[in-house]
Amino acid sequence: MTFSASMLRGANGVVDHRLARRALINEVKRGRISKDSVCDAHPELIRAARNLGEETSTPCPICEEVNVVLLTYVFGHGLPKHGRCITKRSEITSLQKSPHDYAAYVVEACPSCSWHHLLRVLPVTGRRPAQRRGATSS
Repeated sequence: MTFSASMLRGANGVVDHRLARRALINEVKRGRISKDSVCDAHPELIRAARNLGEETSTPCPICEEVNVVLLTYVFGHGLPKHGRCITKRSEITSLQKSPHDYAAYVVEACPSCSWHHLLRVLPVTGRRPAQRRGATSS
């Protein structure tokens, strides 16, 4: 499951990697970078793409045979070191209710040729405890 910045509180701190994606694709199309060097996704990412990815209508920019799928991985407090692949909107909602902050990485992957690229990084801001009245900060 992927999500947009509009689903997040504040939406500050979003990092978009579409320009880097476009530049890389252009280099491949020009023959300056080999397809083999960009179609090297980890087998676990491709497995997740085939089984959990959110289908898109965007053709793979490298093989142009199938549409890419989107995957969202969240990293942060209490999650495994390798992150957690988010498959339901309720998982994000649950993280937003915690007092911790997380980072969500949206990746596109081609299940056919193993192209992959990080599209954007979004903050998942947890709920902050309300400050007590009369409390002062030093």
